Amino acid sequence: MNEMQRKLGFINIGHFADHYVLLIFPTVVIGMQAELGRSYAELIVLSTACFIAFGLFALPFGWIGDHWSRRNMIAIFFFGIALSLAAVAASPNLIALAVSLFVLGVFAAIYHPVGFTLLLANSKNRGRDVATNGVFGNLGVALAPGITAVIASFLGWRAAFAIPAVVCGLIGFAFLLLTTDQKENPAERKQTAEVKMTFAIGAIFFGVYALLSFSGGLVFNIMTISVPKIIDEGIRGDIPLAWIGSIATVVLLFGGIAQLTVGQLVQRIPPHYLFAAIGVMQGIGIALSAVASGYMLLIALAISIAAIYGQITVGDLVIARYTADAWRSRVYAVRYFITYVISGAAITMIAVLYGRGGFDLVLGVTAVIALGFVAGTIGVELLVNGVERDSKAVQPAE
Repeated sequence: MNEMQRKLGFINIGHFADHYVLLIFPTVVIGMQAELGRSYAELIVLSTACFIAFGLFALPFGWIGDHWSRRNMIAIFFFGIALSLAAVAASPNLIALAVSLFVLGVFAAIYHPVGFTLLLANSKNRGRDVATNGVFGNLGVALAPGITAVIASFLGWRAAFAIPAVVCGLIGFAFLLLTTDQKENPAERKQTAEVKMTFAIGAIFFGVYALLSFSGGLVFNIMTISVPKIIDEGIRGDIPLAWIGSIATVVLLFGGIAQLTVGQLVQRIPPHYLFAAIGVMQGIGIALSAVASGYMLLIALAISIAAIYGQITVGDLVIARYTADAWRSRVYAVRYFITYVISGAAITMIAVLYGRGGFDLVLGVTAVIALGFVAGTIGVELLVNGVERDSKAVQPAE
């Protein structure tokens, strides 16, 4: 295994860890209600600062990633989340718990603007490698509820944070030992994009994409954070926490299947076409989730999750085609800043809407937001289609 392959392997593991650690608390909070005598709405808001930091700190980390060693930034990511998880596990009260979760969000913010750019720099088959990386992230989301629920059920909620802390620390040491700063000179990074846009078209494109990141971020965070509780209420039965987490894991695994599928399709179908089609699928799935119950709810959630993760993969490929490596970390930083900083707003929305109308209201509002996302993807498709047509027109004849 060469240097590039080792880096890709650790980048994929990092994506798994990044999403896994952020979804530990939304799962254990279900069991903490009885222990702490607090409601779900009261406890879930403790993670608000964590998710805000996850998006907010993507901006400075993206800038650092374009001017410093991306490999060293990923090492800091592994050690930072390990220490933060340990702090959460040792928290003596709710204030310390909230502060520790915030620090976890800060270090978790390193991964997306830096790790994804490092992946693109080391990739030889972009569609396959991006899809594979997306699957690892999805597995982090999918397995977090199940593994966390089992650990918390047998060893307590603190162990659900402590065990991943040890694992992430060991991965950080292995990353430093097995990788180097090869191909990490910022001055050698490409200054031009694969397909160039005029300034005006580029401004419109990134403006529309900013709106897509906002609406898509709300949809992503509301759905992934809420899935365990939606299943808990939607199945309408007295289900143990471990079973709730396991069912949530199965539902979330559909996201990984979608990303592998997209990785194959993007080699045959232009990414901007896929982006619009998957956006429509996402809207349909969430609308069905808002009105379904029982086993039909699980099917609707599977469709929603598949579309949510599919659009993330193809959306990142669309951005990569029109940005240069020299400033790609900053572009992804803005994209993930918008996507994840509003996760704090998503937590607040879940708490407020759930308190007023349960998950019927939460999913109904999410379906409306998803409709706005559909409109944006169609706009991107029309805009990029013109750019691609003009780019082919100016290519010299062979």
